[in-house]
Amino acid sequence: MKSILIITRRELNSFFDSLIAYIILALLLGFTGFLTWIRGFGNSDVFMLNQATLGQFIGVAYWTLFFIIPALTMRLIAEEKKTGTIELLLTKAISDRQVVIGKFLSTLLLICIALLLTLPYVITIASIGNLDLGEVICGYLGLILMSATYISIGLYASSITSNQIVAFLATLFIGLFFHIIFDLLKGAATGFIGDFFSMLSLSTHFESIARGVVDSKDIIYFLSIIILGLFLTEVSLSKRKISG
Repeated sequence: MKSILIITRRELNSFFDSLIAYIILALLLGFTGFLTWIRGFGNSDVFMLNQATLGQFIGVAYWTLFFIIPALTMRLIAEEKKTGTIELLLTKAISDRQVVIGKFLSTLLLICIALLLTLPYVITIASIGNLDLGEVICGYLGLILMSATYISIGLYASSITSNQIVAFLATLFIGLFFHIIFDLLKGAATGFIGDFFSMLSLSTHFESIARGVVDSKDIIYFLSIIILGLFLTEVSLSKRKISG
């Protein structure tokens, strides 16, 4: 556990030392702030909706994080493979699993910090009307689970290449299936096939949680992809160490 915390702290510090964290925070707060308060999707900002709801923010953050996370994860392993520092890290008394979990937690913590900075939105909207706090909590939970899912996918993509751009595009490509394509396929299919694509669609499970309904099947869905992504990343690192 101590090794994981050391790696987590190391990676989190590297985000802030390289200004990446500040850029990500500025982008997230900038996009969500502008599209939530000034001009939202369909020209409907918070004031035009005329109701105390955080739905507009959740929708904007849902798409913003989808593009931000690949930019965060693309360097986590790919850069270390390119510079050779991953070899030094893996030769120390640290297991592959500890490296993977440490990098995963550091990125997730950065996302949580970014979301924490949006709490003034909640306070402001709550002052406008009767805000459903249960729905707010579920909305943030959905964003965190979604972020963790794409971080695990991004880690795997970063572990199979030393090129950050390739890792970025690979994460986006895989993410498109969960974010959009499965959702489109479920609408085009019926019966068992439609239900199957609905089960695979991340938006289906995210929207369920964001509405304030925390179902065990949705939690299991996110945890399954997260665990699979981390496992595949660990396997990828193990193969490289063995081949080396």
